[in-house]
Amino acid sequence: MVCNDNIDWKNVIKKVARGIGDANLGEVHKIRRNNAIKKSGMVNKEVYDIPRSFVEKFDHHRLLLRITKKEYESLQDQGIMT
Repeated sequence: MVCNDNIDWKNVIKKVARGIGDANLGEVHKIRRNNAIKKSGMVNKEVYDIPRSFVEKFDHHRLLLRITKKEYESLQDQGIMT
C-alpha cells in the first residue's frame, strides 16, 4: 500500500533515499511538480528523476522506495529514470 499521500514533501529534501534491502539510492535534492523526485547519487553525483509511485513512506530520516538497487539501475539503463 502506498502511503505517500500524507508525506510533507518539503521535509524530504536533503534526506537519504533507500530502496528494498536498505539500498542507498542517494540524497533527495529537489521535488518537482510532475510527481517525480530529483536526487543525486552519493558516489558519482548523477541526477535522476524518481516517480513518486515508487515511494513507500517517509520516516523523517529516510525516504523509503519500493525498488531494489538492481531494478533502479535497470530503469536508468532503459531511460525510464533519467
